[in-house]
Amino acid sequence: MTATSRQEATRRSIRPDLPGADVVAAGIEDLRRGEFTVEALLVAVGAPRLRSAGLEIPDAPDCPESPELALYAAIGEREAGNTHSRYNALIRRLVRFERAMEALHPVPGPHRVRNR
Repeated sequence: MTATSRQEATRRSIRPDLPGADVVAAGIEDLRRGEFTVEALLVAVGAPRLRSAGLEIPDAPDCPESPELALYAAIGEREAGNTHSRYNALIRRLVRFERAMEALHPVPGPHRVRNR
């Protein structure tokens, strides 16, 4: 599968009308390229729950061991002085997206993954 066809598949599997879809789609593409942007680190934080909701999240062997801390640091580099509130806002967007995906594709019983 070419990079372009993978991007198209990601866009097709993520409904653009879901809250946070733009950030998650960008993060998945960044992870595929091995780039650990704010969006990619956000997807890494939510990867278990996103996978259980049916999304193909690329493995990123070079991803920081603690994506939450790496995300916070990346936000601090990009938006000094506003790190805490921006981090919380991004996590809220991720959770809203995860919940919307789970509502569309319910995971039965004890296999449901909760990471927050």
